[in-house]
Amino acid sequence: MKSALLIDSEPPICEILQEVLKSEGMQAVTLASGSEAADYVHAQKFDVVFVDSSSPVSDGIELTRKIRSSGYNSRTPIVMITTPKYKGYLTEGFQAGASFLVYKPIDRAHLLRLVRVTQGAIENEIRRFRRVMVKVKALIKTADDEVEAATIDLSLNGALVRAQRVFPQGSSVKINLFLAPMQPVVGHGLVTRVNNDQMGIRFDGLSLSDSARLQDFLLPLIAA
Repeated sequence: MKSALLIDSEPPICEILQEVLKSEGMQAVTLASGSEAADYVHAQKFDVVFVDSSSPVSDGIELTRKIRSSGYNSRTPIVMITTPKYKGYLTEGFQAGASFLVYKPIDRAHLLRLVRVTQGAIENEIRRFRRVMVKVKALIKTADDEVEAATIDLSLNGALVRAQRVFPQGSSVKINLFLAPMQPVVGHGLVTRVNNDQMGIRFDGLSLSDSARLQDFLLPLIAA
């Protein structure tokens, strides 16, 4: 089931959002505090985030910036909720990273259309995080060491690899993925978890061309 994060200090707004999201088959986590939400977006992947920009409690503009700098939700669609008297937030909100804007009072029909519009962005993000079980030769490097490995699963966001030696969790690495018959995809990443001979690596620095080549490799496998 798709999941949404709602950050709004007004219960009536949250109730409307929950009703509409539920009607579209989405499960919602509701929070009133922006500081609490900041912890969530760094620890859990969401399909869409609704942020109240006009509440001093949630501090939506700053929270939007934090979401965009998070690893899990840096590309998650963000819907910013505001009031007409805060129209100045339109430019600031989009500059901070908002994807869509909706004004209070919220109209259910309009919100439903907006949620449906976000589905394309959500599906793109799901594909980015969808793991494909595929074995690809890899070379993992740190500043002073390297190890040969093979992927167990792979996505546009990261990889789970098996190697004879592993690097500690938190290590910054350079990863080479040998996607025959293509040239290797080369990027930077972070070791997010270690288990015996396995390392989970989150990609932090793939070029646009390497991201495109990795996507071309994965999409036929995702669709299969």
